[in-house]
Amino acid sequence: MTQSNLNQNYTNLDVSIDGSVATVTLNNPPAHTWTFDSLNALKQLINDLNANDKVYALVIHGDGEKFFSAGADLNVFADGDKGNAISMAVAFGEAFEALSNYRGVSIAAINGYAMGGGLECALACDIRIAEEHAVMALPEASVGLLPCAGGTQNLPWLVGEGWAKRMILCSERVDADTALRIGLVEEVVAKGEGLNTAQALASKVAKQSPVSVSFSKGLIQSARHNPPATNLINEREQFVKLFDTEDQKEGVNAFLEKRKPVWQNK
Repeated sequence: MTQSNLNQNYTNLDVSIDGSVATVTLNNPPAHTWTFDSLNALKQLINDLNANDKVYALVIHGDGEKFFSAGADLNVFADGDKGNAISMAVAFGEAFEALSNYRGVSIAAINGYAMGGGLECALACDIRIAEEHAVMALPEASVGLLPCAGGTQNLPWLVGEGWAKRMILCSERVDADTALRIGLVEEVVAKGEGLNTAQALASKVAKQSPVSVSFSKGLIQSARHNPPATNLINEREQFVKLFDTEDQKEGVNAFLEKRKPVWQNK
């Protein structure tokens, strides 16, 4: 795997690029907790990847085999400073909203504990793959807090209101098999296989038109907010907009000429 050519140092994030896939390794030992600087770094990284026409997919995992991410370091909130709470809440929100709105496909390889803001990071991704020993939870209410980085909104969308309430209101942890059963993750793999599985899936994105993927992702996610009548109109409008792109012409002609398309991402 080649090193990132993004010309940036991203706090607590190790970034590498292999072909069309960027891999982000959360690296803030021992539990890969998020800090104000690392959240801002993630936001900047997503902005940089959005501007990189050669990268179509993003994989996120935690360094090592024990933690994906344990979320925020509670020492940050120990003094009860409300101003600090505001800064961190905004940083969490902006970082994970940027991740959710990434124009490509994002995949979380959950390789251990994903707790609080760690799980919210995975929830902001398009697809989640969990290793068999992974444990997931949103335990904020047990320490007098609440999930403020999309957890109360993204979790019920995936698992339904009942399981979201069990996890948030009752601080219930779920293992990988339970997460698969309730729809929190899309696949469970053996210990140590999460990253390879996620990268293999991410590499499939390069076979699709990146513009088509971006348009389609936006339509899928808008189903959370807009009624079907609105989205059906938008769906047709976006279909027609694709005819202004080079990739539409390339895709159709490549199929007719029985060759692989060469995407330009424009």
